[in-house]
Amino acid sequence: MNSMTGYGYEELVEEKFFLSVEIKSYNSRFLDLSINLPSSLSRLENFFREKVTAAVVRGKVDVYIRLREEEPATSVLVNQEAVRSYAAAISQVSQILSEMQGIAGSQATSTAQSPLELILSQEGVLVSHREFDLDSYKALLEPVFDTALEQFVADRRREGENLKVDLQEKLGVLEDAAAFFTHWQPQMESTFKENLQRRFQELLGEGYDQQRVLTEVAALLVKYTINEEIVRLKSHLSALAKELVDNATPGRKIDFICQEINREINTIGSKNQFTEVGAMVITAKDALENIREQARNVE
Repeated sequence: MNSMTGYGYEELVEEKFFLSVEIKSYNSRFLDLSINLPSSLSRLENFFREKVTAAVVRGKVDVYIRLREEEPATSVLVNQEAVRSYAAAISQVSQILSEMQGIAGSQATSTAQSPLELILSQEGVLVSHREFDLDSYKALLEPVFDTALEQFVADRRREGENLKVDLQEKLGVLEDAAAFFTHWQPQMESTFKENLQRRFQELLGEGYDQQRVLTEVAALLVKYTINEEIVRLKSHLSALAKELVDNATPGRKIDFICQEINREINTIGSKNQFTEVGAMVITAKDALENIREQARNVE
């Protein structure tokens, strides 16, 4: 059994190179995976996504991959065509302005000369190109990622085992409640019969047909006995115990079984006439609510 909350972190630090992977998760009805990585590594997203989905079934999972280099290998190229175009255009603008202002020819020639800074500031004149070998970075990143993922999975498993212990403890409370209801069932039925017979006697006096009363009591007892609820309750508890042991990802199934258990406990409570049984119903509902709360943390 795994919890849906977990954390894993690993990093690789070299002299001019830093790489880290952080993975954390929270509760979610389904798998909601978000991978955040530098744009230069974006082509590796599906590769790492497949690794996570192979290890995780449910949860809001956030993956952060960080890369920092002090001196990345970068080359700068000159776009010669852009330089010529900008120089010609700037020179033409300068010539037009000179003519408009009536400046002398020699002065116009000087004005028409394009400053180097102006040309360099134009878009597309200088083109930087970072030399990036994706396969090399993948080879460096994969073991770091795998280690962080292993830590993350182990953390979820450790927390899941703690949840399992708590769930089994609360399941024990419910099993005790089912045994308590079973013990009280005959007395509940006997008291129900006595109450009905007394009411018939009060209404009809001594001359009532006892056989007919017993027939009516038997018919009503089918409706008000808790035997069927106890049988179904024990069946659901058995199914819940099996899920906790056999199912590696029982979160959704636990929630469904708890709904069925709640239905049986509510019905038993509605038919109850004893303070002791009512108190046990409250105890059982409290344990069940704790299970349902914890099930929201289980993968």
